[in-house]
Amino acid sequence: MNILVTAGPTREYLDDVRYLSNASSGKMGYALAAAAVNSGWNVELVSGPVDLPAPAGCNLHRVVTTTEMKEACLRRLPHCDGIIAAAAVCDFRPRQRVSGKIKKAGGALTLELEETEDVLAELGRAAGSRWIVGFALEAHNARENALRKLRQKGCDFILVNDPAAIASDETSIEVLDATGIVRDSWSGPKAVVAASIVRWLQEQLPIRE
Repeated sequence: MNILVTAGPTREYLDDVRYLSNASSGKMGYALAAAAVNSGWNVELVSGPVDLPAPAGCNLHRVVTTTEMKEACLRRLPHCDGIIAAAAVCDFRPRQRVSGKIKKAGGALTLELEETEDVLAELGRAAGSRWIVGFALEAHNARENALRKLRQKGCDFILVNDPAAIASDETSIEVLDATGIVRDSWSGPKAVVAASIVRWLQEQLPIRE
């Protein structure tokens, strides 16, 4: 089994020193990559900027921006059987990046933002017969919003967690299928939960004929 795993945040620069991002640590994605390797899978890990060592046995590809993550994933997708999209990509970027460093001018600064590419949706469109597992971090109406995301992005399953998981060593996750049924759930250290998710996926595969 050859799989693609995405992990960590992406960054979108305002100038040469400031950027938009989020607090994702990459711990869940890295734990999933490690668990997949331990299960005998070949893993291509595409990671945004994180302070974590590469899991032993995987092929790590470091990126910074959302565009770079999309392009790195699409290059490797033809060689993979499935995707676990755990990255927390930055959804917006400044419409214009300024060279150098913006100086204070004693007043307000207005930023005009535009949406970044939807990496998971693009992978869903390009996936063909490959299976896709997405993540949905939701603060409100978690199952409803996660199910909408699953259908919009073309996922087979969606893993639902909440903001308490950000940068934490522990998490609580439910897995939904396309009918909205909760197929399983796990709580505990991310490494333990990741191993449970990989075992569960092994029981489900092949997800698509």
